Amino acid sequence: MVVLATKCYVEGDARERALDSLDSLIRNDVGELDVTWDIGVRDDDFVSVTVTGDDATAARNLLGEEWGEVTPHLTEGETYVGTLDQWDEDGFVLDVGFQNRVRISTDDLGLGTGSPTQIRDRFGIVQHTPLAFVYDEDGSRLADETRDRLYGWTREERRSGRVNVNSATRGEVRATVNRAGHAEDIVTVERLGLLEQSIVCPEGTDPPGLLASIGTYLPSELKCVLT
Repeated sequence: MVVLATKCYVEGDARERALDSLDSLIRNDVGELDVTWDIGVRDDDFVSVTVTGDDATAARNLLGEEWGEVTPHLTEGETYVGTLDQWDEDGFVLDVGFQNRVRISTDDLGLGTGSPTQIRDRFGIVQHTPLAFVYDEDGSRLADETRDRLYGWTREERRSGRVNVNSATRGEVRATVNRAGHAEDIVTVERLGLLEQSIVCPEGTDPPGLLASIGTYLPSELKCVLT
């Protein structure tokens, strides 16, 4: 079994759609291997995938590389993925599964000046977004790959910014953009996690305006990133 570093925290029909979407994504990742799999959601909302078959080890490794893997034991200096759980004046708190939390102080975020709330707003980090970090018992830090990705969002050429969304699959976000009449106003929808997406806006699109237009259709947290 591999526990993916992404959560399924919606209920009812929305959960069924999310898990159906994940099943399709897993099929794309490991469908050519000699394996079968079963998807579950743990009590802490992290997604588990039980893999069986001759290529089970390879499939688990592929899924862990694609989504990040939640493990009960963290090793100093190693990089892991947690999901943004809370934030306060002292920093971010990541949920790393198995009832564990990792705190990253404001200084160790490495994302410039401002309070954690201001930093979250500036980079459009919605709750539950998966974030890579380097574990240190005395003070973990965001991984360079995560810092680079977030800074990259604010510096994209020929882009006006992004609208980041949680509580919806990539397909649901695409459908919502179409329903709101903005299909021509986006470049693509990037997947951040199972239920966390990033809508990329071209030059000439106003991200706050897009957020206002689609917000009535989505029971989500939405945040803008401006370039």
